Amino acid sequence: MRGFARAVDRLTIYLPVILMGLLALGTYWLARNTPTSGAAPVQEAPTHDPDYFLRGFSVKSFDPNGRLKTEIRGTEARHFPDNDTLEIDQPRMRSFSETGALTTGTADRALSNSDGSEVQLFGNAIVTRQSNDAKGNAQPKLEIRSDFLHIFGNTEKVRTNKPVVLTRGDDRFAGDSLDYDNLDRVLELHGRVHGVIQPQPASPGATAPAKAP
Repeated sequence: MRGFARAVDRLTIYLPVILMGLLALGTYWLARNTPTSGAAPVQEAPTHDPDYFLRGFSVKSFDPNGRLKTEIRGTEARHFPDNDTLEIDQPRMRSFSETGALTTGTADRALSNSDGSEVQLFGNAIVTRQSNDAKGNAQPKLEIRSDFLHIFGNTEKVRTNKPVVLTRGDDRFAGDSLDYDNLDRVLELHGRVHGVIQPQPASPGATAPAKAP
């Protein structure tokens, strides 16, 4: 009986170790035989579907000194995450140059990049450079009309590959495409170009040239 009691005592001492070993074996067996769910799912690339909408909104961008550079308003806008663009219905925009000169733009629809520095206008697109800059310096009012206008706010350029009509002061020009650089004051019309230049008014005190007898 004493031998049996000693065996029971030893078994009682080693029982927790035996149970821990059985538990470890059982966990290993379950890990080997439990079916896996397959490879981790691959994150899909964003699709060209809007992830949010704006209505009756205004988007503004500022320079490092806090000066307003551009503002875009519209009746509704849709943001596309795949290329971080904003599509705008009935856009109304304004942009200020480094000298403070104001340029405005309107269209049926617009497509803007994330910071508003590049805007494409579609349908009845009109871009207008006002006649006076922020310092009050007079300059001819410039208006560009086309079915499509591509505006580059940072470099103050306007381009189009569509027929365009340009009005500068009282002068009027038309062409098949246009490249305009406001900083360098260079305007190029391409294709079938024609225009009407109004005569400059005579300066006060000027006299008409005498006719030959």
